[in-house]
Amino acid sequence: MQELFQFIWYLVIGVSVILYAVLDGFDLGVGCLHPFAKGDKERRLMLNAIGPVWDGNEVWLIIVFGALFVGFPPVYATICSAFYGLIMVLIAGLMIRAVSIEFRSKQESPKWRIFWDGMFSIGSYVIAFTIGLILGNLIEGIPLDHRGEFIGSFWGFFTPYSILVGLFGIAVFVMHGAIYMLMKTEGEMHERVRKWVTPSIVMFIFFYLATTSATLLFKGHMIEVMRKFPYLFGVGACTLLSILAVPCFALRKKDGTAFIFSSLSILFLVVLFGLGTYPNMVRSSVNGGIDSLTLFNSAASFITLKVVLIVAAIGVPMVLGYGYWIYRIFRGKVTLDEASY
Repeated sequence: MQELFQFIWYLVIGVSVILYAVLDGFDLGVGCLHPFAKGDKERRLMLNAIGPVWDGNEVWLIIVFGALFVGFPPVYATICSAFYGLIMVLIAGLMIRAVSIEFRSKQESPKWRIFWDGMFSIGSYVIAFTIGLILGNLIEGIPLDHRGEFIGSFWGFFTPYSILVGLFGIAVFVMHGAIYMLMKTEGEMHERVRKWVTPSIVMFIFFYLATTSATLLFKGHMIEVMRKFPYLFGVGACTLLSILAVPCFALRKKDGTAFIFSSLSILFLVVLFGLGTYPNMVRSSVNGGIDSLTLFNSAASFITLKVVLIVAAIGVPMVLGYGYWIYRIFRGKVTLDEASY
């Protein structure tokens, strides 16, 4: 029974990661594309496309860390200590983005707005790259001693593979954000965004192929579970089909369907990450990986998992319901008014 609850909490974290990547992913993509907007009006349209939802989407990142804290305390402790520097960079990016969105329209000065627009874009790139960098290191593994404590250095995180995954993260979110903007704009702005979609998809597919090739060639442990259970290769097939469907529907101007498949691509990529690293939550890159932290050797007590799962069963549906309500209210094309950013 305890192993069942451990696995359930593993799924809770996985689902939260997926929801964060899909929902805040298009926010980050819009931020990355923001410098390419023409004039203040288009930049305001982009901000207002994500304005009602961007802060709510970050809740899922909080849930990820909260679930780690209560469900897998050693994993939480190791991640927060090992990735302390990168987490501080991530938090700085989140703060910069939040402040930029709120401050940029407080004054009419063009210099003021250009400055905060630049900070908004920088913050978005920093967040996207840092998330990818952390995931890349979790795939590669980090040096841990027998107590699960990090024994590496900050600059050790910047390996060619982890940097590649970081760039892939940017590419994923840029494509996702461009397709989201197709659904939210009309007229001249819509046609401009459509011109961004093709290069963003090309960039995404390039980094997808590069990252997949590097993973298969140099990170063989990522397909060990699939070798044991060959039917899991179907997840990889679903990923590829979802990715191929994105340009097909985008070129046919079926923007909503393209966004669905863009979201599914992210979902399946996260599932592949989970399958590849399972059962490790923090893989040790030294001593043959015997000091790795898994969902089985790092979980909290059975009673803790059980009680907090009941709390989560009450709280998470409320978050989902609130999110659905917000998206329903602000559905449709974005327009500017006196209350706009």
